[in-house]
Amino acid sequence: MDKMEKFDLIIVGSGAGMNVASRAVQEVSRVALVERGPLGGTCLNNGCIPSKMLIYPADVVRMLQDAKAVGVEGRIENIDFKKIMGRMLSFINEIRTEMETSIEIDSRIKWYKSVGEFIGDKILKAGDNTLTAPRFVIASGARALIPPVPGLREAGYLDNISLLDLEKPPRRLIIIGAGYIGCEYGHFFSSMGTEVTILGRSTEVLSKEDLDIRKIIAKSLSRHMRVLTRHEVVRMEKKGDLKVVSARNLADDKLYQFEAEEILVATGRRSNSDLLKPEKSGVETDKSGWIIVNEYLETSKPGIWAIGDAIGKHMFRHTANYEAEVAYHNIFRAEKKEDKKKIDFHAVPHAVFCYPPAAQVGLNEDEAKISGLNFLVGRANYSNVAKGVAMGDESGLAKVLVEEDTGRILGCSIVGPFAPELVQQVVYLMNTDNENLGPIMRSQVIHPTMSEVIISAFNNLEHPYHLL
Repeated sequence: MDKMEKFDLIIVGSGAGMNVASRAVQEVSRVALVERGPLGGTCLNNGCIPSKMLIYPADVVRMLQDAKAVGVEGRIENIDFKKIMGRMLSFINEIRTEMETSIEIDSRIKWYKSVGEFIGDKILKAGDNTLTAPRFVIASGARALIPPVPGLREAGYLDNISLLDLEKPPRRLIIIGAGYIGCEYGHFFSSMGTEVTILGRSTEVLSKEDLDIRKIIAKSLSRHMRVLTRHEVVRMEKKGDLKVVSARNLADDKLYQFEAEEILVATGRRSNSDLLKPEKSGVETDKSGWIIVNEYLETSKPGIWAIGDAIGKHMFRHTANYEAEVAYHNIFRAEKKEDKKKIDFHAVPHAVFCYPPAAQVGLNEDEAKISGLNFLVGRANYSNVAKGVAMGDESGLAKVLVEEDTGRILGCSIVGPFAPELVQQVVYLMNTDNENLGPIMRSQVIHPTMSEVIISAFNNLEHPYHLL
């Protein structure tokens, strides 16, 4: 075995792992970061930030097209795809370079630019180096799940990483998968002039969202692209300059073919545990490879914590940042068990940045029914409030769920302009001491604003069966 290098703490992964690393250097003298690169994790390099820098120009295109509804007509003279991509890449490279420079000049942390692999009890192989420490934080993330479709690799495909290198939009694009990534990039490429076809295996797009919300999004997406659900891709092949996808329609059991210049695979994410091999250090994973943690983010191996996408629970950067704070506290501030912080996932928000955007916190209506709770549902359309009328929005919707006996807010789902910002207001309410709707019902709300749609939803609470 190579010479063992000893550290006080080893962190695997530089997404939310960097949040722990940047603070850990103030607590201990020797910290190692194992990250093959690039620094910053999925969010910075090929997730949240680059995708939203691409999606905003797509939003502008659609807003200009929809402005006719309020009496404003214009036309798009040109879409500079190269400039849109270049602006995104330039920003990402600048931030990443700053991070790399900062870590390379910091003598308190040593960066190993390779894939980490456990080879024994708290022993990690990083390239030609063998490392050990009494404490580890695993923030090893996830990567694109590529389905084992015959002919896929031979035909060639894009994923959320390789599409960022495109120099021009494809004339036609087939997106396999109708989840967050598929719908967001469907919006982007269709706005850039690409003829987009989404093939999803599930019954509806965004199957994890509230039923009313996903119906509105599906209708909106279908205005600009072909959206085909209940289609299972069974084969792919190359035909000249085109790629041919064969998919079985699960409704009629017939096989259909679709042609395009490019294929984007957006069928979900998979764990990186097959690379890290945490089981060799006594860290248990579930059947899909996600690392199992308890309420303190401790793994089955004492002295090893896990955060972020590696645990496969809520794969959002803001949640990973929160988990990093909890893990840091439990590593360095909790001398006794009663000092430990428990993870709290009761009000995890998320957003889908298609057109229109959607956002949710807590439970949606389907989940509330499964929970067995006695709850009320409140709905309000954007067109029910003055600002929504002014914007000419006829499809926006806000839904809130409240526990009947206590007034405790169980969840909120919104689709329409500013949905993420509106849902965030409910996130704050769900993190008050009583988690109820009292503060918002006592508050004055600026008129006219879209914030009134939330008040309207809470004022319209009814039993779910009244709404059938």
